[in-house]
Amino acid sequence: MKNSYFRRILNLFLCTVILVFNVSAQQRLVVIGGGARPPESLARFVEWAGGKEKARILIITWASGVPQESFDALKKDFEKFPVNSFEHAPLTPLDAEKRKQFLEQLRNATGVFFSGGDQNRIMEVLKDEPLYNALREKYDAGAVFGGTSAGAALMSTPMMTGENDLTVIDGKKVGTRKGLGLLPNTILDQHFIKRQRQNRLFGLVLANPQMLGIGIDEDTALLVKDNRFAEIAGASYVMIVDGSSKKATFMINLLKAGEKFDLVKRKVISKK
Repeated sequence: MKNSYFRRILNLFLCTVILVFNVSAQQRLVVIGGGARPPESLARFVEWAGGKEKARILIITWASGVPQESFDALKKDFEKFPVNSFEHAPLTPLDAEKRKQFLEQLRNATGVFFSGGDQNRIMEVLKDEPLYNALREKYDAGAVFGGTSAGAALMSTPMMTGENDLTVIDGKKVGTRKGLGLLPNTILDQHFIKRQRQNRLFGLVLANPQMLGIGIDEDTALLVKDNRFAEIAGASYVMIVDGSSKKATFMINLLKAGEKFDLVKRKVISKK
């Protein structure tokens, strides 16, 4: 009887510990629109990953046609913010040995960052469902994720492929495919104002009014906690497009550095 009682108490304690761990795991995302990487966004990424003593950063350059150069450039930018370790994921194609190495690196990482290039290259690798799931599970467990340019587009699903007609507002003329989908209920675009990509985001929001359109310009970042609370960093703007209230009607917020937005309630929290 006494042993049975203590077993019940132990099971209750373990369940409580697991529940607290799950609740305390924060989802944190640093999404850069391409161009220059705002130092404050990289500083926040390192801080969220554990800082100088604990941050173990894994850089994934699968999107890049020049992966070593991309890694070197990112490493140079991150050198201003010292970390415990800084690793380069194995280059594609991934054979069995490289795949095993990547999963071990991912297991140890506290921060995962995707370089620019072509987001489709990343998703070709992530047709490997266990790798796709491993990345999503790592994010859900509390590791900070980030990316620039193609590495930003990757974070939503649908993910823009880069095939589009910018002369019309028509979601059917915008190429999309499954992305990593870390930021739910959103459609992300990058190089947004610099490359005049408003039409393709408008078209996709018209076709998917339940989703929030987020266009991040070059030299600018969106810093997101718990898939909800977003803050802007950098030199330009983030445009947030909400088409949920009325057919073919947009509510547009143009936000600059230091301003904050609630992605769930779809409203500005702090405006300069």
